[in-house]
Amino acid sequence: MTASASIARAPQHLQALERANQVRLARAELKRRVAAGQVNAAEIVLACPPEAEGMAVSDLLMSQRRWGRTRCRKFLATIPLTENKTIGSMTDRQRHAFAAMLPATPAPRREPARGHLHVLVGA
Repeated sequence: MTASASIARAPQHLQALERANQVRLARAELKRRVAAGQVNAAEIVLACPPEAEGMAVSDLLMSQRRWGRTRCRKFLATIPLTENKTIGSMTDRQRHAFAAMLPATPAPRREPARGHLHVLVGA
């Protein structure tokens, strides 16, 4: 390969890297919103936004609070779907079965207990 051929591909390569970075950032934001309870996984699966099309179903499930690998595997076995199935490649039937089996609303985020020491100090 000549030097001129590698230079001609550099802009396309940089464009691809930029696009991949944008998708990663969008997915990270989507996962943060799911973890915070601002949006639930069922809504994302049914809407299938562009940033979620290539995301694995297991990544979406595990971004929810209290969802680890074991709970994710058990849930996916009931549908059945594989962990690596992407959201964009799901059929309408799979999407609706997935959404119907998930809890309608995410568990409310509880604040950690604070300040119980003031009771003990006066005793």
